[in-house]
Amino acid sequence: MSDQERKNPQERLLIVDDDEQLCFVMERAMRRRGYDVVVAHTHDQALAAAREAPPALATLDLKLESDSGLKLLPALLEVAPACRIVVLTGYSSITTAVEAIKLGAVNYLCKPADADEILLSLERESGDVDVEIADNPPSVNRVTWEHIQKVLHEHDGNISATARALGMHRRTLQRKLQKRPVRH
Repeated sequence: MSDQERKNPQERLLIVDDDEQLCFVMERAMRRRGYDVVVAHTHDQALAAAREAPPALATLDLKLESDSGLKLLPALLEVAPACRIVVLTGYSSITTAVEAIKLGAVNYLCKPADADEILLSLERESGDVDVEIADNPPSVNRVTWEHIQKVLHEHDGNISATARALGMHRRTLQRKLQKRPVRH
């Protein structure tokens, strides 16, 4: 099935990400595939764009500069209830993946993800029973990252409260959060 057969031409796609370079590349790739692309870099820009013309599809960065994509997800779905949203992140964790799906995302992808991978995840209607299961348990560093993300989510992204709950200094937690998550 060709790209044009899989979707309606000029379907509106909202890209929400604070990384301007990534938005530029993704916008160009999606326009070449026939999408009507709108880009937003903030929570407010995304909602304004969705209100002006509700998108059929959206990509949403989990970690926006000043806010969480998880907070924007239900607001976008309220404005555009039929919108299919994929959450993209360079800071993946099981906790945020589960929450994104519970809040209405149709999929959750780790960056970097290319345009074709994103489109496939937007179009997929069901899970994949043949998904590969890891042979080894996650590393201690990965488990630590997951735990920090879980506690951070429980404290609504509040760094100071999370640091207190984890029994560590706030600056230490900030340094850990600035690093990319460990793969496995």
